[in-house]
This record gives sequence, structure tokens and C-alpha cells, in this order.
Amino acid sequence: MNLFEADQQVIASYKSGTYYGKVVRDQGSNTVLVEIQGVKKHPVQGDLHHPRQVDVPLFHERKALSEREKANIPRNAVKSFEGDMPGYEASVAAAVQEMKQDLSEDSSDFGKRALQALEEVEKAY
Repeated sequence: MNLFEADQQVIASYKSGTYYGKVVRDQGSNTVLVEIQGVKKHPVQGDLHHPRQVDVPLFHERKALSEREKANIPRNAVKSFEGDMPGYEASVAAAVQEMKQDLSEDSSDFGKRALQALEEVEKAY
């Protein structure tokens, strides 16, 4: 088992987003407690149980985890990261822009609805 050390820089996938962070504590066999430092990939909008569908009871609007928020992340979703850690505000803005670009090129009903949801979420940052 690969153990992580406190303050080690990592990239962690959590739910449908990917984050830059640092290890707070290795929780043992299953999870690692990670403090979020930045956003690499913004979480996907919509119902994760019915991907790419718009006719669902609730089309979820997902914000990225907050700066310095701590999350218990499955060990297999945490990877060591070597390099400069981007700032939270710049990284979340870049992740939102990248997802908006991808969704603006998707002319499906899902692409349009997900872009609309992302634009609503963006107002909270």
C-alpha cells in the first residue's frame, strides 16, 4: 500500500471533479484526507446516475470543492503531484472556462443544459 505523508502535494479525483491538494492525514487502508488547494477539472453538471440526460427529476448544479476544504478521498483516486501548485482562484476560473468551452461545442440538449447550469454555478465563485 502506498502511504502518503502530511503536506505531500497530490492530485485527487473526487466525485466528478479533479483537484490539486495537500495531504492532511493518511487515513489508513481506504482514504486520504486531502485539503483542497486548486481545481484541475470542474465537476460535471447533471445527474450522475443518468449521464448526459436532461429529462431527469433533478439536474444537479455542482460547485467545485472550496479552497482549503478537506475531503476524505479514496486512496486509489489520489496521486502524488510534483510541480507548482496553482492558486485556487486562478485554477477554478481556468477549470470553469475549459468546461464552458467544451460544453459550448456540444450542441446536444445536455450540452446546452449543462452549460446553463455551469454558468449559474460560476456566479458563486
